[in-house]
Amino acid sequence: MSVAPSIDPDRIGFDPARLARIDEHFRRYVDDGRLAGWQIVVTRRGEIAHSSTYGMRDLEAGAPVEQDTLWRIYSMTKPVTSVAAMMLWEEGRIELTDPISRYLPEFADVRVYDRGSLLKPYTVPAVEPIRIWHLLTHTSGLTYGFAQVSVVDGLYRAAGFDLGVPTGADLAAASQGLARLPLLFQPGSSWNYGVSTDVLGRLVEVVSGQRLDAFFAERIFGPLGMTDTRWWVDEADAKRLAALYAPHPATGKAFRADTIGRAALAEPTWHSGGAGLISTAADYHRFTQVLLRGGELDGVRLLGPRTVRFMTRNHLPDGRDLASFSPEGFSETVLDGIGFGLGFAVVQDPVPARVPSSVGEYYWGGLASTAFWVDPVEEVTALLFTQLMPSSTYPLRPQLRQLVYSALVD
Repeated sequence: MSVAPSIDPDRIGFDPARLARIDEHFRRYVDDGRLAGWQIVVTRRGEIAHSSTYGMRDLEAGAPVEQDTLWRIYSMTKPVTSVAAMMLWEEGRIELTDPISRYLPEFADVRVYDRGSLLKPYTVPAVEPIRIWHLLTHTSGLTYGFAQVSVVDGLYRAAGFDLGVPTGADLAAASQGLARLPLLFQPGSSWNYGVSTDVLGRLVEVVSGQRLDAFFAERIFGPLGMTDTRWWVDEADAKRLAALYAPHPATGKAFRADTIGRAALAEPTWHSGGAGLISTAADYHRFTQVLLRGGELDGVRLLGPRTVRFMTRNHLPDGRDLASFSPEGFSETVLDGIGFGLGFAVVQDPVPARVPSSVGEYYWGGLASTAFWVDPVEEVTALLFTQLMPSSTYPLRPQLRQLVYSALVD
């Protein structure tokens, strides 16, 4: 499936010469070796204004990035899982205020880290149950082992929860294992990026009676025609998969991260609702268009428009932003002026980030530097795909924003 431009950019308010700056800028990342290759798509009012590829999907094989290149989207899986949960909410099968222990009894008696060391942690009972809205907003107290910021992160790693889960665990076993670990904070009292959406994926399984991959295929990917989005790549499509890279510690140039990258070539034992998907630009473009259009695309409706608007408002208590509601040490993104909704970061005030955007724009990205945003004010969506981890290596996302918004001239 192609994502070729569908309209002259100047007909929808873009200056073509200014849009061309996007490619000029990002080519430099490839030409000097920092990135292997990339793919970018920019739309407005449902029309593709700019679509480009550059560089290699596989440097060692000399294979270029093409329209149908497959990308590990990692945490861009989270909005898909959040949409799945809200589809069940619209059917009246869950309430956002439900304790998750109603569906996942392993979370009935969770404890919270209070003080102490990795060898001698001291915990206290949770005074508030983890609720479904806590999972959607990352205010549950769950974390990531690979964050390596807190004692709780270390406890996750010791239990086998680092970039993945203990060997052989499925989503049910992973959920049970996570429930035995202490929370980083009392539910609802702070914001922290972690495995909340993986647990949400398990909740979708229990409520729907389907495995997460089956629910996605039947309720989201199939109806939307997202035929290339999957959990792993078989031999027939392996050549389309972009290789995974990391910056060389001495030169800064991209070098192959084979150990982590090979995981995409085998069927997973668990389906990570937080980071498990592989997709194409064309497929994820369709997903962003569903969001922009209020839950519907080409006659297929996943969500009602009021639900999408509700999901993309800031749900942090008292209208707080992430800077004031996150534990020390979290620096994945610029947090000032950014709230969090039900599955998305939400711009409350673009000024503190020093990058133009609209109030109400929502977005997220993935570990390998992929990113998307949806701007319902300007009716703009943008997609960036590359395969360099970690995502904080270069300021690719704010740079794409400044280039896209400075090309809008109407």
